Amino acid sequence: MKTKAAIANAGNLIITGVVLMLLGDLLFALNDAMGKWLVASFAVGQVLVIRSVGAFILLGPMIVRQGPMALFRVEQKGLQFIRVLMATGDVALFYAAVAYLPLADVMTFYMAGPIYIAALSHFFLGEKIGWRRWLAVLIGFAGVVIALRPSTAMLSLPSLFGLAGSLAFALSLVMSRYLRSTSDTTLVTWQTVAALITGIVLSVGHWQPATLLDWSGMLLLGIVATCAHLLITRSLKLAPASLLAPLQYTLLLWAIVLGYIFFNDVPDAQIIVGAAIIVVAGLFIFHRKNLKETVPAEAVPCDGH
Repeated sequence: MKTKAAIANAGNLIITGVVLMLLGDLLFALNDAMGKWLVASFAVGQVLVIRSVGAFILLGPMIVRQGPMALFRVEQKGLQFIRVLMATGDVALFYAAVAYLPLADVMTFYMAGPIYIAALSHFFLGEKIGWRRWLAVLIGFAGVVIALRPSTAMLSLPSLFGLAGSLAFALSLVMSRYLRSTSDTTLVTWQTVAALITGIVLSVGHWQPATLLDWSGMLLLGIVATCAHLLITRSLKLAPASLLAPLQYTLLLWAIVLGYIFFNDVPDAQIIVGAAIIVVAGLFIFHRKNLKETVPAEAVPCDGH
């Protein structure tokens, strides 16, 4: 039987996990706002290159501590390559989208990530979901379509960048889950290397001179993003994922706030309605998954397959 001290300690760890997740989400939102500011003046490739260099400022000591050779001792190299490809596509497409669209618009597409993950996990991870969650997935997709503005945005390249980036994001997370025995350092290092290479290729012929402030901003972009990754990874080790996952939706709130403060962007009614539908559908999927995993099967109404 747990002592009061043990229960209190567990409670403190969960609170710490929640705080770290919220802080990590705030840093990701700041990273997104900084990225939007930088790609307004510089090519996506150039930003990716310097951002990756900034990330290695933090990753370097972690690689040394783990041992550089551990980076090459990875399972299922083909799947590792696909994951890196998806993670790189996610970052590049996100920056390409925010160069032309408000932060809240792009983040709305990305908030559908958990809905994509629920659908993809059914096929790629063997995580069966019943009719209630499939219905939530379809409702979430309807929210994405509303946010996309089918009459005009289907022809808008930036919107398609955001949609494709959110799909790449979801696929990279599914691959990360499948390859969860690989260390975080190894996963983040290879995706950073890939982003660096992609940035070099994309920046050929598009490299521009920059001020010290601009260079510092690009380096800081990598440091902030890496800190956010580390905070969220640590939070998931301290508190249940089912408790932390819905907190990801604070990213949308931060995107609206930062978009208004720094870029004077105000989301229109269609984006707000689409975002609300996506969030409600996503929260239902988290709730249902948590219910199925933590409550005895006989106490949960059958999903039906």
